[in-house]
Amino acid sequence: MSEALSPSSPFLAALQGETNAPPPLWLMRQAGRYLPEYREVRRTVPSFLDLCLTPALAAEVTLQPLRRFAFDASIVFSDILVVPFALGQQVTFVEGEGPKLDPVRDGAAIARLEFAGASERLAPVYETVERVVAGLPDGVPLIGFCGAPWTVATYMVEGAGSKDQAAARRLAYGDPEAFQALIDTLIEASSAYLIGQVEAGCSAIQIFDSWAGSLPEDEFARWCIAPTKAIVTRVKAAHPDIPVIGFPKGAGPSSEVYAAETGIDAIGCDTSLPLGFIRNRLQAHLLPVQGNLDPVLLLAGGEALETRVRTILETLGEGPFVFNLGHGILPETPIENVERLVALVKGA
Repeated sequence: MSEALSPSSPFLAALQGETNAPPPLWLMRQAGRYLPEYREVRRTVPSFLDLCLTPALAAEVTLQPLRRFAFDASIVFSDILVVPFALGQQVTFVEGEGPKLDPVRDGAAIARLEFAGASERLAPVYETVERVVAGLPDGVPLIGFCGAPWTVATYMVEGAGSKDQAAARRLAYGDPEAFQALIDTLIEASSAYLIGQVEAGCSAIQIFDSWAGSLPEDEFARWCIAPTKAIVTRVKAAHPDIPVIGFPKGAGPSSEVYAAETGIDAIGCDTSLPLGFIRNRLQAHLLPVQGNLDPVLLLAGGEALETRVRTILETLGEGPFVFNLGHGILPETPIENVERLVALVKGA
């Protein structure tokens, strides 16, 4: 973590356990399609992956929301699927359909993944980080990120997104040795990727486990908690002071075990987690919390948005807390609703 940022960053202070009034604010997917300036840049490249791997453009879109809104942190513009791309899996993004990958569904396909060249393939992301850090406003840190091994594996095995992650779950049940080999490869690659982002200038990192909620308790412990703990251990061995946010979307009550056992410094909370649970079972006894406004409510705006924001602030604002959404901002979200959200959180 940058020593220069620590004293002046309410976001980093919150991750260290301090209470801020008002709390720091950033939004998942705050750089994206709801911004007209992002759409203009997106039109200049043939694919979404090209945008992620073109440092000048990725840095530009990372910085765009900071020019509009008083966010307290930025997050590097990239995608969780750059890691399978770096491992040699074919990854494309089809407009209107999402990511498409050549599936890896057996031990032989998993063994063909190549870690050796991953660092070179990820070098554009590290350059993006360097460019963004040079252009950030004073006191605004940059968050690096990766997808958690379980979530990334679901895309790699399915060959696309899915509603129930059935292909990955079936492989994990039917051939746990092969699936463990895939998870181990992702632990190694993701740890190196996060360390590279920190060394390029990121002041915090977040691990997105977007499909954590699709696993039963014992499988959650094996495929979500254990791999995340392994990554955190490796990252902390290289950079002991870097704060790590874990985001186990959909984990429900298992979030408490995840928070206690993974070694993370703060936990991102999705919209489904009750505020009382977040306050009493996570924030009060374990660690700082982040979240959890419904992105659809930000899209809708109006009185319902204002009421919910105040409720979140009243419930979580007396402890270490980072205001955020329960998942990423939706592309259709009106800019004026984001402006209103910032004003409400900042007390303007």
